[in-house]
Amino acid sequence: MRKKVTVVGGGFVGSTTAQRIVDREIADVVLTDILEGVPAGKALDMYESTPIQRTDARVTGITTASGDYRETANSDIVVVTAGFPRKPGMSRDDLLRANYDVIKAVVEAVVKFSPNAILIMVTNPLDAMAQAAYRISGSSKNRVIGMAGVLDSSRMSSFVARELGVSVENVHSFVLGGHGDDMVPLARYSTVAGIPLPDLLPQERIDAIVERTRKGGAEIVNLLKTGSAYYAPSAAVVEMVEAILKDKKKILPCAVYLEGEYGIKGLFVGVPVKLGARGIEQIIEIRLTPEENAALQKSAASVRELVTVLSL
Repeated sequence: MRKKVTVVGGGFVGSTTAQRIVDREIADVVLTDILEGVPAGKALDMYESTPIQRTDARVTGITTASGDYRETANSDIVVVTAGFPRKPGMSRDDLLRANYDVIKAVVEAVVKFSPNAILIMVTNPLDAMAQAAYRISGSSKNRVIGMAGVLDSSRMSSFVARELGVSVENVHSFVLGGHGDDMVPLARYSTVAGIPLPDLLPQERIDAIVERTRKGGAEIVNLLKTGSAYYAPSAAVVEMVEAILKDKKKILPCAVYLEGEYGIKGLFVGVPVKLGARGIEQIIEIRLTPEENAALQKSAASVRELVTVLSL
């Protein structure tokens, strides 16, 4: 029997995530949205592509405006992408509170029918929403994970590959911290075919790549004008989903609840973890220089400001 993944939110990130999971036959998918007909229409369109894609994964779409999540029951993983984008005139705190209300309603509904599901949070502000889901769900800390570091590391890797003119398959980048301007790209732990990045690029070029990585999401928003990234975020989610459902024991940077690791306690922050069938199976602590540690602590402080607003 195939595994089951529910994707909450039928927008670009959610629907692209669903499509990637179905195309790769990783699991059956339930796509949900509050808009009448939208998830069912997108799911039907995806399903009609399965003979061409040669995949037997099933995809269904349901409208949840009434709060009915029964068709999501017994999901192995629930991916939450639902939420509001920041609009003109909306403060950071306004966005935070609006999306908290969305996450509260969604998480309460999905855990009712899938109490053992692993939650992968995508809604922004990511780290704070992961913390909210953890508190609301009552799940163990290994079963609530924020998607951020995989995306940020992929962005850095793409910039490194282009700078050096090498295959992206050779590049492994490493980004820690919160999902925002204070994220911590670690050049010292980033490699090209095993060669540390500082051995291949001068510091000024590394600094430029680090800065572009931090502003990667904003760069896309500025280009699109009326939307935000979804191809790379959905790919990042699917890498996490596959690592869990296939019990790959893959080491990936994810936002997880720390209880003293890296000197951070009671907060979701991006660090390297081992992902497997039980979700987060190990938090891996690496040695940081004083400068790297200071940057990570600064990033954690920015996350703490957000969760303090929500009294989490």
